[in-house]
Amino acid sequence: MREFNLLDEYPKLDKPRFVSDEKRTIKNRIIASERDHDFFDGERNNGYGGFKYDGRWEKIAHKIYKEYKLNEKSSLLQLNSEKGFLISDFKKNFPDIECIGLETSDYAIDNSIPEIKKNINKVDNYRKLNFLNDKFDFVLAIGVIYALTITDLLKCIKEIQRVGKGKSFINLGSYENNEEYELFKKWSLLGATFLKKKEWIEILNYCGYTGDYYFTNAKTLNLSHEIDN
Repeated sequence: MREFNLLDEYPKLDKPRFVSDEKRTIKNRIIASERDHDFFDGERNNGYGGFKYDGRWEKIAHKIYKEYKLNEKSSLLQLNSEKGFLISDFKKNFPDIECIGLETSDYAIDNSIPEIKKNINKVDNYRKLNFLNDKFDFVLAIGVIYALTITDLLKCIKEIQRVGKGKSFINLGSYENNEEYELFKKWSLLGATFLKKKEWIEILNYCGYTGDYYFTNAKTLNLSHEIDN
């Protein structure tokens, strides 16, 4: 188990993301929870504000292939595969690798890249994964774990460990002080569990997790309080 930033190739914002009590209200969170059009392709405070393919996942696909020593006989599972952008880039560059995505959103699946729609399976949740033990050479779960309650995330992490062969990557919603907590809480639409880093480590150890992890927080997201004029 190691802390490792798999997503350091992901484009970074030059400007801060501003948060306030007026943005991302409970109404926005209710809308986002549907994970429908308004979350993916609607107004920014409801979600992505337009979730379109732009090629940013291709570098990450290459990094996964190299870092985790995958080959043409390998298999990959992505929880929360959304519109399948990463899986599409994987199949484009490494066509022989078996890639399976799991997604809870009908909208995301219906609007996924056509060529890989067959690779994405609809599921109701990530608490129980319908695969044999040690099925996958690599398991990826971005934006999954901290969107669950403690009870459900424990089950999910154990399932990731069960269906994988020990190589995986998850990100975890963290904070270290009250200011970071408030910033992240105001920004995150679907986040359910925000913990300090040492608390997450205790959870990972409890689950017997052996993969990689990285912390998503106010600093990594470049969050800042709205400035009053």
